[in-house]
Amino acid sequence: MEVRGATSPESLAGASTEEVRRRYLVRSLFKPGELRLVYSHEDRLIVGGAVPAGQALRLEPESPVKAQRFLENREAGILHVGGGPGLVFVDGQRHELNPRDILYLGRGAEDVRLESESESDPARLYVVSAVAHRAFPCLLIREDDVAPVQLGSADNASRRAVRTYVPPEGAQTAALMMGVTTLPPGSVWNTMPAHTHIRRTEVYLYFDLAKDDRVVHLMGPPLETRSLIVADEEAVISPPWSIHSGAGTAPYRFCWAMAGENSEYADMYPAPPGALA
Repeated sequence: MEVRGATSPESLAGASTEEVRRRYLVRSLFKPGELRLVYSHEDRLIVGGAVPAGQALRLEPESPVKAQRFLENREAGILHVGGGPGLVFVDGQRHELNPRDILYLGRGAEDVRLESESESDPARLYVVSAVAHRAFPCLLIREDDVAPVQLGSADNASRRAVRTYVPPEGAQTAALMMGVTTLPPGSVWNTMPAHTHIRRTEVYLYFDLAKDDRVVHLMGPPLETRSLIVADEEAVISPPWSIHSGAGTAPYRFCWAMAGENSEYADMYPAPPGALA
């Protein structure tokens, strides 16, 4: 498990492109037969990718997770990013995930096993985990069960459909929030005007991009922004003091996930285009 320290706005001053990418960009998440995890000290979030190919992969505690079980003090969301059906066994209970389904795992689950139904087309499963102080039931949320909220406008090339999976309507989580935003053809901006979440860290995973397409992701304090060029199935860790906004060269989706002091989706500080530098 890779460990990344927390950073401050001052850490961007004078940082090279490579330094910015090393601190905030998460690459090479999805490797056949592997479960790759990154532990961030930003709100103690863990993000990772699993491609169970030929054998099961287990969520197990590794340093710095000092516990008997991975979810002893944590909760998690697992998003099916692509490939054939994915199978997640939680304490023996079988859950089948199709593309853009999310399985929420509450604190206390003891045995979590990830598998693929097809060896020739293994599932690519994205994992986000946050510290949890309460336990809530495991829930499988299908894409079709989540009503999209339409945001943005065609005039600003920012039309997008936002689906909030975690917590699902009528349910709770301890800290984790998670959803998927889809941009239609003709739109490029995923979050504009931009904003910050002073009380929450947010992670973006970009996916369903063609091989040669990219997203230009903006981050940093509103008056000292930096950019990251992001490829398909790469993630960006956005600290609470940073904006998180991007424009793509073609249609794409992204999974947003947050955790921190509260779970109020609208708790944000706007940073309109005229306030960016």
